[in-house]
Amino acid sequence: MTTSPTVSVADLTEIRVREPQRIASAWAARARRPLVGPDGRLLVVAADHPARGALGVRDNAAAMASRSDLLARLATAVSRPGVDGVLGTPDILDDLLLLGVLEGKVAIGSMNRGGLQGSVFELDDRFTAYGAGDIAAGGLDGGKMLTRIALGDPGTAATLEASAKAVTELAEHGLMAMVEPFLSERREGRVVNLLDPDSTIKSIHIASGLGATSAHTWLKLPVVEDLPRVMDATTLPTLLLGGDPQGDPHDTYTSWGRALDLPAVRGLVVGRALLYPPDGDVAAAVDIAAGLVHGEGAA
Repeated sequence: MTTSPTVSVADLTEIRVREPQRIASAWAARARRPLVGPDGRLLVVAADHPARGALGVRDNAAAMASRSDLLARLATAVSRPGVDGVLGTPDILDDLLLLGVLEGKVAIGSMNRGGLQGSVFELDDRFTAYGAGDIAAGGLDGGKMLTRIALGDPGTAATLEASAKAVTELAEHGLMAMVEPFLSERREGRVVNLLDPDSTIKSIHIASGLGATSAHTWLKLPVVEDLPRVMDATTLPTLLLGGDPQGDPHDTYTSWGRALDLPAVRGLVVGRALLYPPDGDVAAAVDIAAGLVHGEGAA
């Protein structure tokens, strides 16, 4: 079943100019659903990369530069059976809301986008988008925080403190706190996330202890080697991230399928790999991911 947008992309600017109050009204009226369905799994499409200045996909540095193209891809993806919702910044989610594609979907707000890709302050992951109170007031279903832990960067302490506060405040509202931790370091001026098993395990333990309660904490983790050992580091429900697609998509799908068999893994958060597949067929890529997460014939 495909969702028909209530307004067109061309209408969005006009609404913002003449009727900006429609955004708040639409959030208040939005049809919501439980966070997870009977199978306890989630497939979430991620669209928060542009707000960090990260527009590239594979060898195209400006792949996500066109907002109309991105929205069209998102509308296609979110309308597919088995897609539970979207992770995005306020600008993206407000557009999708006005387009009518967030009805009955999970909406996760991306909270800290201050660590702009390639900047000297990239590891300063300040909370520049949603706050926990904004997420609760708007009727969103949770918040996600990127939590890069660089032992050689003193700014990490502020990031950890802000993430801990967000975890606590989201839990007070009974909302998901999605923590995305990485051990990170600078190499030749670039921030690099350490994706070996031991570094990932250490990041899991640090992230799991953030906040005054872990009752509503979920993790968002990369697919790394020795994943069964890695996932033995936590009892927190975990969504695996898709990342920037590289190599043969079928190899990616195979690795996702194996990972989804692990008890703590409860689904996927995927953006570029589904929105910008090599063959351009967004619907087909999304349907494969939905089948892996929810089983064939996902609805």
